[in-house]
Amino acid sequence: MTAELFRDAWGVPHVRAADHLELAEAQGRVTARDRGWQIEVDRWRAEGRLAERIGPAGLAWDRFARQARLADTAQRAYDALDDDVRAWVDAYVRGVDAGLDAAPRPVELAALDERFGSPTPHEPWPAWAPLGVMLVAHALFSTFPRVLWNAHVERTLGPAGLAVLGGTDPAEPRGGAAADGAPGPADGTPPDDPTEAGGVPTSGSNAWALHGSRTASGRPLLAGDPHRLLELPGVYQQVRLACPGLDVVGLAFPGVPGVQHFGHTGTAAWGITNAMAHGVEVFRERVRLRGEDVEALGPDGWEPSERLVERVAVRGGAAVEVEVVETARGIVLAAEPCGADTTVHSVRFPARASADLGFASLLPLLRARTAHDVVGALRGWVDPVNRVLAGDADGTVLSATVGRVPARPRTERRLPQDAWTPAGRPAPWRGPLPPVEVADTAVDANERPARAEVDLGLAYAPPHRADRIRALLHEGRADRLGPEDMSAMHADTLLGGAAGLLAWVERADGLTPAADRLRARLLAWDRHMDACSAPAATFAAWRSALVRRLAAHPALAPLHAPHPHGEALDPWFSLAARVADALPRLLDDTALGIDAAHEVRAALEEVAAGAAVDDAWGDRHRVLASHLLDEVPGCTAPPVPDVPLAGDADCVRCTGTTPSLTDRAWRGSVARWVWDLADRERSRWGVPFGASGDPRSPHFTDQNPLWAQAATVEVVTDWDRLTPEELA
Repeated sequence: MTAELFRDAWGVPHVRAADHLELAEAQGRVTARDRGWQIEVDRWRAEGRLAERIGPAGLAWDRFARQARLADTAQRAYDALDDDVRAWVDAYVRGVDAGLDAAPRPVELAALDERFGSPTPHEPWPAWAPLGVMLVAHALFSTFPRVLWNAHVERTLGPAGLAVLGGTDPAEPRGGAAADGAPGPADGTPPDDPTEAGGVPTSGSNAWALHGSRTASGRPLLAGDPHRLLELPGVYQQVRLACPGLDVVGLAFPGVPGVQHFGHTGTAAWGITNAMAHGVEVFRERVRLRGEDVEALGPDGWEPSERLVERVAVRGGAAVEVEVVETARGIVLAAEPCGADTTVHSVRFPARASADLGFASLLPLLRARTAHDVVGALRGWVDPVNRVLAGDADGTVLSATVGRVPARPRTERRLPQDAWTPAGRPAPWRGPLPPVEVADTAVDANERPARAEVDLGLAYAPPHRADRIRALLHEGRADRLGPEDMSAMHADTLLGGAAGLLAWVERADGLTPAADRLRARLLAWDRHMDACSAPAATFAAWRSALVRRLAAHPALAPLHAPHPHGEALDPWFSLAARVADALPRLLDDTALGIDAAHEVRAALEEVAAGAAVDDAWGDRHRVLASHLLDEVPGCTAPPVPDVPLAGDADCVRCTGTTPSLTDRAWRGSVARWVWDLADRERSRWGVPFGASGDPRSPHFTDQNPLWAQAATVEVVTDWDRLTPEELA
């Protein structure tokens, strides 16, 4: 191999090779070196064999992975790849295997060895593993758990409850829901993976683009930050990939070749946000047993379904059998085996239905030279549905929506469709949507899109973040902006959703003197969730008390009934988290019989009567990093710096909590990026922890203090400024 490896001062790998296949192999090698533990865990998740390595703590995920048929879907999609794309994936896997063999053994594996008293086995990667890793990153990054939650609400509270808690947005008649955020930790402990309490890959991100007429250079400028679970190591890997015909810096999913969501090729750049689309269909199914087989009632009568029973090995425990059922519509997610006559829910994932993950988009994306090249490459994207902002050095800026979406009317997006009715036929895919040219600025923050043709979902984020970014971009309209000005957006802490809640505080009457002083403090607050702000901490304490009271209200008690979809989906059924989501709407509603004014007053009195809230928001608002070892009894995750954080879930500076359960941030900006199309060396980026996933590396958490300040570091592309390192 002639490929070369270089690093910048932050340990970011820059890989240079003779061609794209050698480059893919080299990327696999360096990823195995830097993120070996992380990519092995995601490979185990894709296989549904996590419990085989970490014991009973992995069972909830394994049940989901087996029932969702992640490994089989990845294998099918791999088999369907064109020869050139398959060769590229194969090269990456060769590099991963070589890198894992050559790299020092991860300290996390040593911890598992000590815990269980035997070596944790390692096997070569299957050829389809990168596709499996991609599935793991997105399998729960969807609206289908929200649809299942809506069904739970309708079943337990009826139409009145569904109207309040049923996944609408601020454009809906009843005032709508908050962002489609999922719950945080149920007990304040770090979640181990995207299936555990608090560990949900929620929908959320910011992205914005400025046309050259708005920039100091006269060329486009793109920036943003994706919001996901704050995993350790971080979900994105900063990387540079170069060979004849391509030279890309960007943020990659460790374990997947190329640069998928955020990249800069020198003359073209792109970034994405989640489109919040109804991309995954959910069906209510009637199933029955016929001997060992399962039949499901479809629109044309009873029809055969596929049924398997898989054995899940459990390290340190007895193996567990998992029933896997797939109807003509989709995979069944159920905690219990199908009975003689049972109603279950099936889920139709686009990637499984089409045996396509969109991997054919990834190589053309690396070679993109223009904004139209970027959008053209992503026309083959599948799931999740994304909004894309792309720009190029010639001055073009495009906004596009990409991904495979079933053509369901809006009325059929809130609840599962009955499989035995005409609506039980899977919907056809919508055709590609043409991009729109941007002449000034464009902002995406998961809000309802202004254009009806790209309104593909139901539950969107409130418009607060998008409105705030637009306001900041236009505050100095006379000034042309540069990369250094983007930090004002990344660091902004205004909590847009606070105004509606504070209106209730303002109306509160009959308060004790202590509660009245608390009320005055809240009303004088500037609504910024700054780390040094004591009023912000007071607001958070009152909000938590209010959420706790509402979640315990008898009117919502039926929602505590267990759901039938398995432990992996427990986070979406956390009542405290869903109450926090719907807090303004719950207060405004009268149909459920909740006396909102009484609850607001009682929460004020509770906080006023308790310990004085004189500390600052940053004293209690720290990062809650998710690491798998925290879920394994007898193991301890590597520590991260314990630094004060600013922001909140609905701030541009996203550091999301779950009010009433924890003030620690379990979700937030998992990367920040600024792409300058005039000069790539003026671009900037940053991640929550560091470029390395190895706790022994100086680059494991060295970016964390900067991330905590919403700061970024420069992108270095001059090879002479980089330090060479042996790749073999």
